[in-house]
Amino acid sequence: MIIGVTKETFPAEQRVALVPAALLPLTRLGLEIQIEAEAGLAAGYTDAEYEAKGAKVLKTRDTVLKNADILLQVRGYGANSDKGKTELKKYRKDQIIIAQQDPLSSAALMQELAETGAKAFGLELIPRITRAQSMDVLSSMATIAGYKAVLLAANKLPKMFPMMMTAAGTIAPAKVFVIGAGVAGLQAIASSKRLGAVVQAYDVRPAVKEQIESLGGRFVEMKDLDTSDAQDKGGYAKEMGDEQIRKQRELMMSVVKDMDVVITTAAIPGKKAPLLVTRDMVEAMAPGSVIVDLAAERGGNCELSMSGEEVVHHNVTIIGPENIPAMIPFHASQMYARNITTFLQNMLTKEGELNINMEDEIIRDTLICEGGEVVNARIKELQA
Repeated sequence: MIIGVTKETFPAEQRVALVPAALLPLTRLGLEIQIEAEAGLAAGYTDAEYEAKGAKVLKTRDTVLKNADILLQVRGYGANSDKGKTELKKYRKDQIIIAQQDPLSSAALMQELAETGAKAFGLELIPRITRAQSMDVLSSMATIAGYKAVLLAANKLPKMFPMMMTAAGTIAPAKVFVIGAGVAGLQAIASSKRLGAVVQAYDVRPAVKEQIESLGGRFVEMKDLDTSDAQDKGGYAKEMGDEQIRKQRELMMSVVKDMDVVITTAAIPGKKAPLLVTRDMVEAMAPGSVIVDLAAERGGNCELSMSGEEVVHHNVTIIGPENIPAMIPFHASQMYARNITTFLQNMLTKEGELNINMEDEIIRDTLICEGGEVVNARIKELQA
């Protein structure tokens, strides 16, 4: 059986689905790895490194696509529709495609993918269960995003993060406010603390208070805000009602206005990001303050965010980064490769044969389409 890895075509995407160190557990199962030439170069992995680990490096993309029984990618069609359109006709019946597909936001594209006859898996749909933690690409990439967001803020802020005692006097530490305490938010808290900032954080889910405090942050209590039903069964924040949102914004204004840095990470899978930081809040912040909106690609948590751009409003810089994991492609690829190989191994026997067991919750929940049809219940519901 042949595993194929192609070079990513999404603009500025520097990650690769497999790194050389990830090949060994697959080759031990008797699988052949074929990789497009220079697929890993942007992430810091040379063709020679892949060949040294037993992979065949092929010069043309089409040959990899043609030969692969299982195709591994960072961005599948749903997450790369413009560049991926030309590849649809090259997929074949029962070819397996494993990638991030952005399926909850691109249900119509999943129908087009289904019509190729391929069996496509969306890694974003991996259930949040203990057994699947080592496959969780969303958490891996969110870890990188939270870390990098702090560096982006520190680079732009006209202050230093740590408190310093100098001959010229004492320098007060920067004040950082992290909104959303999922994986990205918790990593932003930890990274800000390591740089010496005083950190406060808020999440609509009160259960994360302990996690915030364990990292040295102070949990901001939003009094008079009912958050008893703020979390879904997967552990994600649920969409709030209009009255809850209004109260949340009122309470948040008193915190945001005093911050040097605000990092927003709030997202709801498959939906537009909730608006949390309003224009009024931005205008209440001190000149030179910085906002890093990690939800900018999904509409933004800040009213003034623009995806992929840096906006200055009222002397406050608002950064709306796109595809942050691709900014640190070496380790992002390393983490992604671990996730995707563990996922793949879950559907292989000890002899390296495919065993797509639909009674396995991980396989069932991530399979998007097969036999020319969308079979995933969540995607079918979005298409209805």
